[in-house]
Amino acid sequence: MASGVGRRPRGNLVPLAALISREMRNEKMEKPTVRHGYAAQSRKGEDYFLIKTDCQRVPGNSSSTYSVFAIFDGHNGNAAAIFTRENLLNHVLGALPRGLGWEEWLQALPRALVAGFVKTDKEFQSRGETSGTTATFVIVDGWTVTVASVGDTRCILDAQGGAISTLTVDHRLEENMEERERVTASGGEVGRLSIVGGAEIGPLRCWPGGLCLSRSIGDMDVGEFIVPIPYVKQVKLSNAGGRLIIASDGIWDALSSEMAAKHCRGLPAELAARQVVKEALRTRGLKDDTTCIVVDIIPPENSTQPSTPPKKQNKLRTLLFRKKSHDSSNKLSKKLSAVGIVEELFEEGSAMLAERLGNDDSNMHSASGLFTCAVCQVDLAPSEGISVHAGGIFSTSSKPWQGPFLCSDCRNKKDAMEGKRSSGVKVA
Repeated sequence: MASGVGRRPRGNLVPLAALISREMRNEKMEKPTVRHGYAAQSRKGEDYFLIKTDCQRVPGNSSSTYSVFAIFDGHNGNAAAIFTRENLLNHVLGALPRGLGWEEWLQALPRALVAGFVKTDKEFQSRGETSGTTATFVIVDGWTVTVASVGDTRCILDAQGGAISTLTVDHRLEENMEERERVTASGGEVGRLSIVGGAEIGPLRCWPGGLCLSRSIGDMDVGEFIVPIPYVKQVKLSNAGGRLIIASDGIWDALSSEMAAKHCRGLPAELAARQVVKEALRTRGLKDDTTCIVVDIIPPENSTQPSTPPKKQNKLRTLLFRKKSHDSSNKLSKKLSAVGIVEELFEEGSAMLAERLGNDDSNMHSASGLFTCAVCQVDLAPSEGISVHAGGIFSTSSKPWQGPFLCSDCRNKKDAMEGKRSSGVKVA
């Protein structure tokens, strides 16, 4: 149970003027120009997207602007994709503590993304609908890119120098052994479709339900071991910038990451997105919904055109990821930026909610002084909260008194995702 020990004093709000001043101090490197393009061809009508370029960390402060780009590839209907498009961003923002400076805000994003994905899934499943969706959700804030994903909607980075990096993990049972093992350990059955005579055909699927993915939002008829907990990666680009290509599997089933990047180099974002879709259709035909968003992160002094394809002799300058330690200095950051190195700030893909929400309960109080559920943000009295670590056989922590805390509904959701109990949600 949650206790009142360590409760943060009330009224600990940061004045708007102080937040704006803090934001200005953090703007040490001029922000890049962000341009985007979108293209799609529909077959089933189950792909949806979100583009929002006017978000602000501090309302009214234009220097705190960031952009959000997302693709949702629905299956078994479009209800889950539409619901996720309309609600996921608000749920992520609702999980972020108020009064954070820029760097603190970026550091809080990974946990907020996990909470937002789980809350969206929980709310959609409560409607009793059986639709599901993938989700790849990208936040571009200056030179920092944060990506959260479930399913097989992919995001790649084409950095200056021509190196391609994947910022997502495909949660296809056919290709992901770790996810197959997790699903079976949680009570699911993985196998191919059996036809008359006992022959097995098609990709690996999870039974009951027959879903090819191990993570998604919705899909309540498949089983709670198909979880909405996203893989999250956060990187900081060098001041040379780069290009993001976000696309549904209608693209990636036809083109490799390298081919998609190669076919659109040298084109502005809008034409690049069209070209990627065109090449996918030329290669495979329109067998699925095919959606692509291209995002160019361009240095301020070079905001007119993306770079042309790199020369062969420059291929040794590949994209390097370097873990950023807590004591790294600004001088090191500038050196890394100068040589075109992309810093990896965060990466985590565990499907265990306790591991993803962590042990820090310092921000889990509402303005009213009450505890709040780390997932759905409802107020909890001290006697109502249940630690995310309480009784967790998969958790590395054995401190049931330590936050974050969950409401009883979210605790039941957590236990169901770990195969400990049924969620109890009924299919309409």
